Amino acid sequence: MTKNTISYAILELALVPQGDSIKKTLNNSLILAKQAEHLGYSRFWFAEHHNSENIGSSATSLLIGYVAENTSKIKVGSGGIMLPNHSPLIIAEQFGTLAHLYPSRIDLGIGRAPGTDTETAQAIRSDFMKAAYAFPEELEKIQRYFSADNKTSKVRATIAEGTDVPIFILGSSTDSAHLAAKKGLPYAFASHFATSHLLNALNIYRNEFQPSTLLSNPYTMAGVNIIIADTDEEAERQFTTLIRMFLGVLSGNRQGLQPPGEMTDELRSLLSHPSVAQMLKYAFVGSKETVKKQVKNFLKETKVDELIAVMNTYHLEDRLKSAEYFAEIMGEINR
Repeated sequence: MTKNTISYAILELALVPQGDSIKKTLNNSLILAKQAEHLGYSRFWFAEHHNSENIGSSATSLLIGYVAENTSKIKVGSGGIMLPNHSPLIIAEQFGTLAHLYPSRIDLGIGRAPGTDTETAQAIRSDFMKAAYAFPEELEKIQRYFSADNKTSKVRATIAEGTDVPIFILGSSTDSAHLAAKKGLPYAFASHFATSHLLNALNIYRNEFQPSTLLSNPYTMAGVNIIIADTDEEAERQFTTLIRMFLGVLSGNRQGLQPPGEMTDELRSLLSHPSVAQMLKYAFVGSKETVKKQVKNFLKETKVDELIAVMNTYHLEDRLKSAEYFAEIMGEINR
């Protein structure tokens, strides 16, 4: 890869379309992952969410194994493991195991947020808030368990020691930018929904970056929503599913992904609502030609090393088409 080549990846939430089963949704995630591998995507990451009947990505490490077992070369990982929900020792053992089964293909993206509501976070881990405040120390435990130098410690994740599992720090505000820079780790920003701090976080990370044995220069990733169809009109129609999804997030009335429909005056007015407009700032929707311009402008503004695309449409065929067109766009940009 040349220095100016921009990698492209997929972040999968396994959102359940209205009327579909969770099994079908997870099977469709694998179909998308196989398509991504065929199209040259760098990685396929699963998010972690809990207590939502419409999101299938709860047991992240299991889904990583499912996709890694049924693909051959694409990197598969977490975007991310929400570390305060978990014991660092157990996560090291899980991802160390995956690394032995699928060598040099497993990524460990780590975040600080719960990926759920407060009550569920407490149910997952009673000392969640303590673990969240101790995130830097919890990260150090993970790194220690993966280190080949941990052989003399009393507490070991022996299956993880010395394995090749790159760690990425995830963020949706500026807090994790400082930590990723201090640790010399790659940094992925959740700008597919948290848009307001993106540029500031990237600047902090780059300005404060300290080279490590793992990374000599800053490495940045940014999330974007991608919906590409044959025409702008068709992409806009598919976009109505995503608008309704974000409305459900903001209103607390979450449902399965709704079928696409006409872009009504009501939906257009929703798009101009400050909260919705902010969350969908980096939603690139349209024909291939339209989205290519949007992506090029985003890359010029952010100068990120990798784009991680979120493709949430109702129909699997539409997701596969978006993935194909986005890969073509990135190929053209890289050429």
